[in-house]
Amino acid sequence: MFGTRRAPRRSFGATAIASSPWIVVSIGVIVMVVLLFVALGAYRERDRGADARLEPPVPTAVLPELSTSPTGRAVPTSAPPARPGLSPRTSVLPTGQATPARPSPAGGGPAPTPSASSAAPVTGRYAVATSFDGGFVGEVRLTNGSRTDRGWTARLAFPGGRVVTAWVEGAPQGTLTRTDDGFTYRSGVDIAPGGSATLRFHIEQADSRPASCTVDGVECSGL
Repeated sequence: MFGTRRAPRRSFGATAIASSPWIVVSIGVIVMVVLLFVALGAYRERDRGADARLEPPVPTAVLPELSTSPTGRAVPTSAPPARPGLSPRTSVLPTGQATPARPSPAGGGPAPTPSASSAAPVTGRYAVATSFDGGFVGEVRLTNGSRTDRGWTARLAFPGGRVVTAWVEGAPQGTLTRTDDGFTYRSGVDIAPGGSATLRFHIEQADSRPASCTVDGVECSGL
């Protein structure tokens, strides 16, 4: 017995690995699966980072700063930025109350301005026919500028004077009415369109220039 050598004893782990090679294969498979999951996780993280870089930033809506207009209403000073793909809607706030337009005259044309000829078709021109010591004879030349026959009324004032008489040359006489400072004469017959007549009067103790002279309310010319 003492001369016999024992064979070296193998360890249990080495014996198990040698007798069961599938254990090594299983460990290798597990390691590969773990590495595969790690690789997939890294790939997903990289895709998320790329998507985050490619996604356009969402614009932030900025409320416009409001300023008060003189009418008391707030008006925006700037428009908010529009989102991509959307057209901004334009709106204008009124800054004051609308002023109604004045109505135009009927027919669309300007309102006619009354003239002296339309207001008084018969006009008069004053003149001194003759003068003498203590008095004179004056006249008013009457003209009908209308298209119809017209009567007329002449009024003259001579403060401090005396009206002796008045008459119409070569035509039927009208009516003479004396006043405190002059006289009024109303025609006895109308003047034809485009026609004329001459009113004459004898005045004493007065200036030959009358204080006033009108025909149908319109001042005489020639003064």
